[in-house]
Amino acid sequence: MGFFADKMLAAAVLLATFGAVNAQQNTTTVGTGPNAAGPPWNHSEYEHSPEVFPSPESTGRDWTDAFAQASDFVNQLTAEEKTLLVTGTPGPCVGNIAPIPRLNFSGLCLQDGPLAIRIASYASVFPAGVSVAASWDRTLAKQRGVEMAEEFRGKGANVLLGPVAGPLGRSGYGGRSWEGMILENHIALEAELVFEETVHGFSPEPYLTGKLFADTIEGIQSTGVQACAKHYIGYEQETQRNPSVSPDGNTIESVSSNIDDRTMHELYLWPWYDAIKSGAASVMCSYNRINGTYACQNSKTMNGLLKGELGFQGYVMSDWAGTHSGVDSVNAGLEMDMPGGISFLESGTSAHSFFGANITTAVNNGSITEDRVDDMIRRIMTPYFYLGQDEAYPPVDGGTYGLNYWSESDADFNFTLGPSNVDVRDDHAKLIRELGAAGVVLLKNVDNALPLKAPKNIGVFGNDAGDLTDGLYFAGDPDITNQGFEFGVLPVGGGSGTGRFTYVVSPLEAIKARAAQQDNDALVQYVLNNTLIADGGLSGIVYPTPPDCCLVFLKTWATEGYDRSTLLVDWNGTAVVEAVAAVCPNTIVVTDSSGINVLPFANNPNVTAIIAAHYPGQEVGNSIVDILWGAVNPSGKLPYTIAFEEDDYDFAEITNSSALLATEDPNAWQSDFEERLLIDYRHFDYFNESVLYEFGYGLSYTTFAMGNVSVSQLAGASVSARPSNKTIVPGGNPALWDILYSVSASISNTGSVAGATVPQLYLGLPQPANQDITPVKVLRGFEKVMLQPGESQTITFDLTRRDISYWDIVLQDWVIGTSSIGVMAGFSSRDIKSTTSFSPLSGTNGGSYGGESGGRDHQGSWHWATNEHEGTHWGPPKAK
Repeated sequence: MGFFADKMLAAAVLLATFGAVNAQQNTTTVGTGPNAAGPPWNHSEYEHSPEVFPSPESTGRDWTDAFAQASDFVNQLTAEEKTLLVTGTPGPCVGNIAPIPRLNFSGLCLQDGPLAIRIASYASVFPAGVSVAASWDRTLAKQRGVEMAEEFRGKGANVLLGPVAGPLGRSGYGGRSWEGMILENHIALEAELVFEETVHGFSPEPYLTGKLFADTIEGIQSTGVQACAKHYIGYEQETQRNPSVSPDGNTIESVSSNIDDRTMHELYLWPWYDAIKSGAASVMCSYNRINGTYACQNSKTMNGLLKGELGFQGYVMSDWAGTHSGVDSVNAGLEMDMPGGISFLESGTSAHSFFGANITTAVNNGSITEDRVDDMIRRIMTPYFYLGQDEAYPPVDGGTYGLNYWSESDADFNFTLGPSNVDVRDDHAKLIRELGAAGVVLLKNVDNALPLKAPKNIGVFGNDAGDLTDGLYFAGDPDITNQGFEFGVLPVGGGSGTGRFTYVVSPLEAIKARAAQQDNDALVQYVLNNTLIADGGLSGIVYPTPPDCCLVFLKTWATEGYDRSTLLVDWNGTAVVEAVAAVCPNTIVVTDSSGINVLPFANNPNVTAIIAAHYPGQEVGNSIVDILWGAVNPSGKLPYTIAFEEDDYDFAEITNSSALLATEDPNAWQSDFEERLLIDYRHFDYFNESVLYEFGYGLSYTTFAMGNVSVSQLAGASVSARPSNKTIVPGGNPALWDILYSVSASISNTGSVAGATVPQLYLGLPQPANQDITPVKVLRGFEKVMLQPGESQTITFDLTRRDISYWDIVLQDWVIGTSSIGVMAGFSSRDIKSTTSFSPLSGTNGGSYGGESGGRDHQGSWHWATNEHEGTHWGPPKAK
């Protein structure tokens, strides 16, 4: 059944009620404001997550031999040993499962994170997920997974805690890594904790995220390392992600992400279909609540969706300290409690654990069945055997304890350690540099200001240009008021999911080296103090003036635990640009950022070029210089939308208020996802709002053209509205993955420089009768294409049944609509070059696609109206 299949059934299994704060006491009129996308929001329908029991047992589908090995392993375990397999324990790694020597099981080592092995020396630091998304390059994404995992394996880590598809990126202010407002007691609660990740997922577009998510998983697991896909699900803000303590000493529960059924399936769950189909070994449940129930004890999302609809055969582990119960979590679908104790640094073997010995007690008193415990262990051990981790796997690096929050004396078990400080970097810097450049997006380039043409006098400005000054590791908790580390380039975000650099190539260092290659005795002048620059401090420092080009390097600090309070660049960066541009008519701005920045200086006539470099990793300077001087033709595309002003993103706000900060209501923190499907470009397109740089946008040093698109049916027979009933496999109903149509178009390089581009396919899906608003267009295809000048290539996008379906909340199935589907192909979400349409249920293709069908009324998420009316997707432009 679906997320909320039947109101009467759900009513019979509702959990305890909780109240709402801050304009949510009225449960019948919420949703009529600017955040709403459709009918009034009835908050009361999202106060309880339905229960789905029992937890589906694994069958070992696609892992048959390994499943048999895991079953044999389980049959040899004692009751005590079974508890060890499902409960974390202190050890050399971020997370540890104890060894069982008599069965030749050396335990499991779980290590951060999504862009580097953090608890390690002599390891590489790769570009962050946002850079991968900006590259739109599936080949590089997979290779990044391969090379990261090779380093994890070389350090003895069985499980790589990544990649990330949650947060998806609902809010421009949100995500896993942004500074901002947070409860004081929340900070105190988390101060002792070390979490596992710093940067958010790939993109707020679920199709793009899903493809890169799966590619990365496949790359990781091709090396024999387990991927842990995270964070499942609806984890869209840092503020109140964990429980806090009120001024009066009451426990205030984590924020509840309240999501309707269709939005859950078409937006937040979408990438997880790809992840599970790719064979992900494990999934990490998130900190937040989902419709009132904590993610790590939410039976609807774990038993119903993940293991039921998606057919997941691996194991679910908790985020660190994300477990809030024992029996309830186990029965709801949680297999592994991390890091093990209720208090972060406690041992899971102590009495103070939700799992541990309490699992045995629960089995003995009938609260948990022994079959459920056996299934938990089979799920954990099947990927272990499938990936060959029982066969001569490298031991944990002997130096790991020296970097961890546990010492060797804390461990209750003897973990096998190998040599210390093993160098696992190999030649990975080459890929890091290539991918870093591929994730650079050229936003503005007036009169071919770029690439640079051997400038004689080069000015370099801004606090992001120089080398690091506070060390090579960003894991410390920075002074929030300073937004992190003020001086030095920002190659990745801060916090526990960063990497321990062995070196960083700063932009200034790379610029000096590149200027020296020009053989024209180029002068490189620089001022790296933002305060000095913003206060007009260039006079007398830079001479001759103005330089031929002024390169301004800005950054936006990002670290786990904080949401952003602004979308501007940090450290008064806007004033820095204005000060430089006032004296330099060729000002080129480069930003290192975790995502969206509004750019007030974009239309300054002296700002001739703007580059969004994102988080390129350890080769940051080289990657950027490769773009600046044209050694690499920029091919990155925005994986999000850059609007004009900060308040343009108010349609999906971070839940926070003065009332919530002082609340005594345990259930006060409620985040209603009233915008439903309309996040990022879907919102701006639906309401016809102008933006500065649209989703999918990015310039090149050459030009490209696209021919007319054509649609071909591949099914060979009539297409049914619903998929056939088939046995669920990893990835869901296999019929959803049947390729029904292909869309083809020719791409040509019409310029004089070799380069890559990303043709993009968008579909205008039919509006379901009597259901929530459907976006104007959704991404359903992309491909990175490298072309020489004058070269053309035909690209083909395959469309699966899922790609052309919507989630029907009444039928609880993916359904193809009765109307025609619009086809829009181009080079960004608003640079559409060719359109056509096809009608799957009538079997007709072609014709012109003349716009979008209107939205209809409905009366809430449970009961649907029978009346329909034609409307329009296009509202009045937003006043500026």
